[in-house]
Amino acid sequence: MENEVEKLAMDFQRMQSQYQMLLVQKNQLQLQAEEIKLALEELKSAKGKVYRNVGTIMFEADRESLSKDLAERQENIDVRLKSVAQQEARLKPQLDDMKKRLESLIGSG
Repeated sequence: MENEVEKLAMDFQRMQSQYQMLLVQKNQLQLQAEEIKLALEELKSAKGKVYRNVGTIMFEADRESLSKDLAERQENIDVRLKSVAQQEARLKPQLDDMKKRLESLIGSG
């Protein structure tokens, strides 16, 4: 019984850690998506020349290619966000179930 509780507790901690990392990744992706959205809006309303940062250097860029690049990055982030959401939807119920089993074992022990 005690070994079962220890194993379940270790599994729970590992899964909880995975879940936390997933939430951090989701948050980072959401921030990147918002930055790209704002950059695309700025690009549409900007007059005159536009520039691209490459490291610490700014280069003049073609508006169309810059817009295309940002749109592609946005698509990639959207795909990654969907994947993270699916992982989260799969992991959360498992985590909740494991927590209930652990509480049940501890409560009955």
